[in-house]
Amino acid sequence: MDDSAVKTGPQEVSKPALPRLADVAAHAGVSAKTVSRVVNNEANVRPQVREQVMRSVAALGYRPNAAARALVTQRTHQIGLIATASSLYGPTAGLFSLEQAAWKAGYGLTLTTVREASEAELEEAIRYLGVRGVEGVIVSGVAGILNLASSSLVDMPLVSTSPIASDSVKHVLVDSDQVAGTRAAVRYLYNSGHRRIAHLAGPLTWDSAARRRDGWLQELEDLRLDPGPLLEGDWSPKSGYEATLTLDRSSATAIVIANDHMAMGAIRAFTEKGICVPDDMSVIGFDDVPEAAYQMVPLTTVRQDFSSVAERSVGELIHLIEGRSAENTSIHLPTELIVRASTAPCLGNPAD
Repeated sequence: MDDSAVKTGPQEVSKPALPRLADVAAHAGVSAKTVSRVVNNEANVRPQVREQVMRSVAALGYRPNAAARALVTQRTHQIGLIATASSLYGPTAGLFSLEQAAWKAGYGLTLTTVREASEAELEEAIRYLGVRGVEGVIVSGVAGILNLASSSLVDMPLVSTSPIASDSVKHVLVDSDQVAGTRAAVRYLYNSGHRRIAHLAGPLTWDSAARRRDGWLQELEDLRLDPGPLLEGDWSPKSGYEATLTLDRSSATAIVIANDHMAMGAIRAFTEKGICVPDDMSVIGFDDVPEAAYQMVPLTTVRQDFSSVAERSVGELIHLIEGRSAENTSIHLPTELIVRASTAPCLGNPAD
């Protein structure tokens, strides 16, 4: 038998070599050092050069070796995220926006969830993230004021959407301006002739719910109006529906509700009670969820820009990591009142 006969059976197929940093440099027409600066998200690179290098990175499918990069730079470029284990729209939208913002900034995101804002759970979450080499932590969508022991966090840059009960922990608070958003809703109703304005709050153990409630109260006080009924739900449409069934029809001509999903439940309850929205009752929600514009009665609501909050949060954390940001400051980003069909001028006597 001829020894040169073709062999059968599995054959090894050589894999194409992975692109190297030098290949990206040659493709982009720049030095390897410039490519290194770009992929490590360093400063002192002109925007057009950075864009040129990133096009080459995408074209070649180059993937930096994270372990090797960490050894050289002593940086992991990893951000930790502590969030509530929740399917609610706000926390979920915030999580997605933070992941996108971190990716754009050249950072990876490591997630852990907590059930409550207790010191024990938060400390455990921070230890979990710390052993994974994160350079800083973002706490997003966690209910209540954060109680943190300074001993384990003194060297951990931190950004949060909730207040932190410790001045010794270096941190920045970044969130939508919940108070101003609710005040704008109340002011709009007042300018539409409403004088009896109720509020359906979220669970008041949540800082965001408490701040929206406070905005309602502050604006009513400035307008010299007595507060209308204060109800409380748990953010769900069901809780909005059930709370609204208890509302006395004569006690209010308008209601500001702490999120859109409770507002949707409330409108169902008003309809069943024979109260027409908006002719008999004006309703304003909060968040501007995607379905708000497509209800049978399109919902007037306060829009939060989750992408802007996420990008600012990541940016402030990077500044803290790099020592370029003031510590223990608060940043409140603007909201926007989106007027749709669930509000109308008050048909009764505004003085009633």
